[in-house]
Amino acid sequence: KCGACGPGYATPLDAMKGKCPREEIVYLPCIYRNTGIEKPDYLATVDVDPKSPHYCQVIHRLPMPNLKDELHHSGWNACSSCFGDATKRRNRLILPSLISSRIYVVDVGTDLRAPRIHKVVEPVELFWKGNVANPHTSHCLGSGDILISCLGDPSGNGKGGFILLDGETFEVKGNWENGEKVPPLGYDFWYQPRHNVLMSTEWGAPKVLADGFNPTDIEKGYYGRRINVWDWSTRTYIQAVDLGKGSIPLEIRFLHNPDAAEGFVGCALSGTVHRFYKTEKGDWAAEKVIEVPSKKVQGWLLPDMPGLITDILISLDDRFLYFSNWLHGDIRQYDVSDTRKPKLVGQVFLGGSITKGGPVTVVEDKELQDQPEPFVIKGKRVPGGPQMIQLSLDGKRLYVTSSLYSAWDKQFYPDLVKEGSVMLQIDVDTEKGGLKVNKNFLVDFGKEPDGPVLAHEIRYPGGDCTSDIWV
Repeated sequence: KCGACGPGYATPLDAMKGKCPREEIVYLPCIYRNTGIEKPDYLATVDVDPKSPHYCQVIHRLPMPNLKDELHHSGWNACSSCFGDATKRRNRLILPSLISSRIYVVDVGTDLRAPRIHKVVEPVELFWKGNVANPHTSHCLGSGDILISCLGDPSGNGKGGFILLDGETFEVKGNWENGEKVPPLGYDFWYQPRHNVLMSTEWGAPKVLADGFNPTDIEKGYYGRRINVWDWSTRTYIQAVDLGKGSIPLEIRFLHNPDAAEGFVGCALSGTVHRFYKTEKGDWAAEKVIEVPSKKVQGWLLPDMPGLITDILISLDDRFLYFSNWLHGDIRQYDVSDTRKPKLVGQVFLGGSITKGGPVTVVEDKELQDQPEPFVIKGKRVPGGPQMIQLSLDGKRLYVTSSLYSAWDKQFYPDLVKEGSVMLQIDVDTEKGGLKVNKNFLVDFGKEPDGPVLAHEIRYPGGDCTSDIWV
């Protein structure tokens, strides 16, 4: 490791093909809100080293000091965006709480395997200093500060604003954005400084989605449909790219190559993936490049069941795109060497709402001949469907968890809340494409000491495909 380097890697390909060791542990937020168990959420450390005697076990639990936070996504105090700064270390994990609006700063530097709380940013700080609430995605910036997107204002209305944390003291500095113009809704974001742009997406108004999903709220405009484009240098909101009513664009990923002026966004409800790109005029546009057809069903909330694309990611060499269909129950791998024409090269079913023997009957299916078999691993029939995904740096192992968000888990997969979620691992063919479940890997969060819990997003201590941005 060079002496003048900061955290992360010089390039995405260095991270993928360089000297990076295989992941040995991962961190996952574990959620008790909406499960009926009155315990605080916690950060689990899981051993994923096949040579370890504790393989597939939770080796440490860090409980939060409060109840019902709804830990959700996490990010770093420093990542590959700070690679040129030797004073920076990736030693704090940022854990925003989606419902309580607290932000926990967790020390993972003192003891990698036993994290401890370093600081708690109370909700009132976000309310007073930024008039925002419900923090979601956090990315570190090359400047050393931490940028966090928010879903709403302190009253639970939708508002796509941001909060900035000082990277040393973790004090709230205030809003990142300038000017009066702010999108009506917020969710995820990614930035690409070489094109002077930040892109954000839209989930829904917090007070509407807090306790479950009501389809009539889409008609009322409470759910998202736009990619929002920001000028990176002036921090102003400059354009909205409309992906259509009821699309609900969630995770957004630029290609990892920092010169790239394109990426992909997964739309949950429309079951589509759009490629967004910079036009010759210099503004931004999007085109639909993948569509997962809805299935006509009986015995479910609606007569048409979408795939519900909830998480997407891109391999570090920008060759493969992965996404999960939380309701249909499959994970897909596409070759995106031609970004305008993704090719399906891998697919695996890991549960979902249409398995045989369940309450749902599929009456018309444009893709499958039969309803898939229930997913069983190590004798356990897995409840729920595949949701959060994380790829190993070398692209060969895809980790999957099954919880989306506690209130929606409870509504769509009541057994998941009763039995707890799981973490699985899929082996990836990185030559031709292809996915195969590792039958030896199961982390069953139904067996936790305080009862079944909902494990969500996956992070590696050294950074990963969805946390690190190259500038």
